[in-house]
Amino acid sequence: QVQLVESGGGLVQPGGSLRLSCAASGSLFSIDAMGWYRQILGKERELVAITSTGGRTNYAESVKGRFTISRDNTKNTVDLQMNSLKPEDTAVYYCYAIISPSYRDPPYNYWGQGTQVTVSS
Repeated sequence: QVQLVESGGGLVQPGGSLRLSCAASGSLFSIDAMGWYRQILGKERELVAITSTGGRTNYAESVKGRFTISRDNTKNTVDLQMNSLKPEDTAVYYCYAIISPSYRDPPYNYWGQGTQVTVSS
């Protein structure tokens, strides 16, 4: 079955950079979109960035100009380059994808297990 696995989380100082990666595996008939959400402690999960096969890309206003999402369709991966990190970026970051496992299956939302990003001095 479909699985999303994140990597690259960790501790970084304010102003630093971090790169998150997510790989999709399993039954992947089609992937309509891949992206990243995050959940800051005490807040609801929120969209960080997402990109679709059609070329549409959306960023949260709070990360525009600092984060860059990129997708490799041949490897079924999506990365999130995070620059100029701030303490308020501290959160659990979740990989997200809209995937049809087979031609018989409708698109479905899939989530990774999450990776912790901590921005602190």
